[in-house]
Amino acid sequence: MKIAKIIDHTNIRPDATTKDIKRTCQEAKKYNFRGVCINPKWVKLVKKELKGTDIKVVVLVDPPMGISPHSKRMKICQKAKKDGVDELDVVMNIVDLKYQRYKKVLKDLKEISKILPTKVIIGSGFLTDTEIEKASQIVKKSGAFCVKTATERDPLDRFELKEKAKHLKIMRKSAPGLKIKASGSIKTIKDFKTMLRAGADIIGTSSGVEIMEGVKKTKDRGKY
Repeated sequence: MKIAKIIDHTNIRPDATTKDIKRTCQEAKKYNFRGVCINPKWVKLVKKELKGTDIKVVVLVDPPMGISPHSKRMKICQKAKKDGVDELDVVMNIVDLKYQRYKKVLKDLKEISKILPTKVIIGSGFLTDTEIEKASQIVKKSGAFCVKTATERDPLDRFELKEKAKHLKIMRKSAPGLKIKASGSIKTIKDFKTMLRAGADIIGTSSGVEIMEGVKKTKDRGKY
């Protein structure tokens, strides 16, 4: 698969303007990225901007800790579906997970995953290795198709790449059969390749353009 079709090009900046979001969509079309990931308020605009392409509209739900009431989370996801979203990137309730309220976490995610194809963000930067394992197992049971490391506001940003790679390996081992999405300060082609080697199937990044420009400078560019 080409590198571009592994990247969910992301703009979840709270201060993003209409102009910024349109630019993100134009970049996605230029490189033919896998998807564009945005906050819920931008769904209709992004759907319009990406019309006629196979680029997925992906919406981030309930960052950074997933602690909104279940009813609110469901409403956000249902509205996203109505507005034309292709996939949900939903943050697991990280507080409930850490307090070992596993049944509650699973029930929430099961109901959400029935709405649209779902990636579940476990917030691995907040978790111990044992919690990453448990969270990944819950995601697999929920019906989601993908387990994701973090949002761009997760403490994972402060981790070294080798530690991020370790998280991916735990996720892969704990939830066999699920797709793995890596995110959190993946800014260069080197970062990108490290995450792929660790087992990532999808990369979420706001640096998709920089990565693609980096590809052009590598000796492997013919592969992509």
